[in-house]
Amino acid sequence: MRLLLWQRPLKRGWRRFWWLYLRPRTLGERGERAAVQYLKRRGYTIIACGNRGLFGELDIIAVDRRTVVFVEVKTRRSHETGHPADAVDDKKQRRLTRLGLAYLKRHGLLEHSARFDIIAVTWPENAKKPVIEHFENAFEPQEKWNLFM
Repeated sequence: MRLLLWQRPLKRGWRRFWWLYLRPRTLGERGERAAVQYLKRRGYTIIACGNRGLFGELDIIAVDRRTVVFVEVKTRRSHETGHPADAVDDKKQRRLTRLGLAYLKRHGLLEHSARFDIIAVTWPENAKKPVIEHFENAFEPQEKWNLFM
């Protein structure tokens, strides 16, 4: 069936609306939303979510008092394969360090202190609310980019 000219924007608008609001969320997306709500309740100011860079993605960028906080969110259904925070290994820490440094440079924030946090979200299959663990200052910046201190 061919759409009339005036129907095309409506179809595109519906797809966008469905994608943003109605589609089922993945476990990771639900975990990131729960982490954002958790941080807001604790007084953090959320600056960005899902900030993509050349080396990957920063899940959440927030401000705690005068510190820029880069938060990595790991969501799991259970601890069968290990604790969610254990998934942030040395390689991931180096990547997050590069992303954090690039973000600070891009926004002229190199003079501000920064830290890396990990939020581990465990969301069992039939549970309505997840278990959230927040590890502040979870790791030091890796490699030679110790410009955060």
